[in-house]
Amino acid sequence: MINAFQAARRRLSNGLLFTFLVSASLAAPASALAGKSERSLVLGMAIEPIGLDPTIAAPVAIGQVTWQNVFEGLVTIDRDGNIKPQLAKSWSISADGLAYTFKLQRNVTFHDGETFDSAVAKASLERARGADSVNPQKRFFASIATIETPDAETLVLKLREPAGSLLYWLAWPSSVIVGTRTAENDKTTPVGTGPFRFVRWAKGDKVDLAANPDYWNKDVSIGLDKVTFRFISDPQAQAAALKSGDVDAFPEFGAPELVGSFKDDADLTTVIGNTELKVVAGMNNARKPFDDKRVRQALMMAIDRKTLVDGAWSGFGTPIGSHYTPNDPGFIDLTGIYPYDPGKAKALLAEAGYPDGFSFVMRAPQMAYAARSAEIMQAMFAEIGVTMTIEPTEFPAKWVQEVFKNADYDMTIVAHAEPMDVDIYSRDSYYFNYRNPALNDLIAKAEQTTDPVARDAIYGDVQKILAEDVPALYLFVMPKLGVWNKRIEGLWRNEPIPSNVLTDVRWKE
Repeated sequence: MINAFQAARRRLSNGLLFTFLVSASLAAPASALAGKSERSLVLGMAIEPIGLDPTIAAPVAIGQVTWQNVFEGLVTIDRDGNIKPQLAKSWSISADGLAYTFKLQRNVTFHDGETFDSAVAKASLERARGADSVNPQKRFFASIATIETPDAETLVLKLREPAGSLLYWLAWPSSVIVGTRTAENDKTTPVGTGPFRFVRWAKGDKVDLAANPDYWNKDVSIGLDKVTFRFISDPQAQAAALKSGDVDAFPEFGAPELVGSFKDDADLTTVIGNTELKVVAGMNNARKPFDDKRVRQALMMAIDRKTLVDGAWSGFGTPIGSHYTPNDPGFIDLTGIYPYDPGKAKALLAEAGYPDGFSFVMRAPQMAYAARSAEIMQAMFAEIGVTMTIEPTEFPAKWVQEVFKNADYDMTIVAHAEPMDVDIYSRDSYYFNYRNPALNDLIAKAEQTTDPVARDAIYGDVQKILAEDVPALYLFVMPKLGVWNKRIEGLWRNEPIPSNVLTDVRWKE
């Protein structure tokens, strides 16, 4: 007799085979490139951003269009994950860690002609940290006591307390510098200092950018005149667009089961890199039965992470045991803390007062990885007597409002894209509703520690607490599955931060 888990896997396998066959039938030879301009690029994305200003909303799709393309920061993160100068050409940190002095680039203008200087930088940071700020990472700026501008080319941040991650945070999309004249309209018509200017946004379809002829950084040779971001959510349509040449690149291809179909394509290449995309099933720790640690631990032991990766993402992915990826400094493999063990999971549920299991609702965003993971988890939970009802939830709009902001859910599943974001578990307002003073103290201590070895050791203890407490079910890290034309160079293979940086992208001769 086939149990519920096996049946779910059979349904999933049949569905993936169907997707493969339909995609193959839709595919056409990649001949459309023959007449395409060598200075233009069409880049595909699965999710359309809800806006174009990363300083006022959290979804990563915003930064994937505008970060480093339209907007720039004082510093940036390169393709290897290193912090590099940008609008600030250099900086120094006082011995006590309480003053950061930035020397700014000269002769930088925004796309509307406004001059960038220390006053503009100060206004942008004050907007991000002010009382009325809606910046999704407002906490990044909480340690700043005052901002001083001794002259037009010098910016000084005076801190209340040391902030070991400040430079790293200033490189994020949420910290980009916006103009004083255009900030209020950046959500729909972004104006920055970057190598590309915003042209138009046809909602539901595409965003067009054009090269900025007045770009300040003369060391950069922009290889494209025009870039179009096309938004295609359906994996079958993504594959068809790639094979027909309607889309030149999908840096994050949404159907791992179709990756093999590009193997023999003469025009396309498949690139598998790493990311910070941690697929996590978040639980509302303030609701029963998830307020009981034993229940959360039992659910973790009910999940066979390797089988889940195989079924949900065709084996592309790395199982994790806490909110850390193998790319992160100080990573510890903690998948062995609560390995797959349905028998022990049942016993732990009985100990917690649920010998016959319980029922709850999983609010699953409509992204493929979330829906597929949820179906497999549903079957695995059934094996220990737990009934999970899957409720598809529109992402990002409905999910952000109802789950992320209102915490109106039992369980959900989403890929947390921000690198080194373990501090989310210390935020009282975060949607997990997780409270642990000991963990909060460790995270605060790590932030005030400037020695990287000592910080890694502290974060090792943080990882162990999360693995033991299980405030969320830690599933796997998604790889970067890129598919693009073989003649394109400069796209990032790995993704230390969610992005589609276009500065070095060009067509090979």
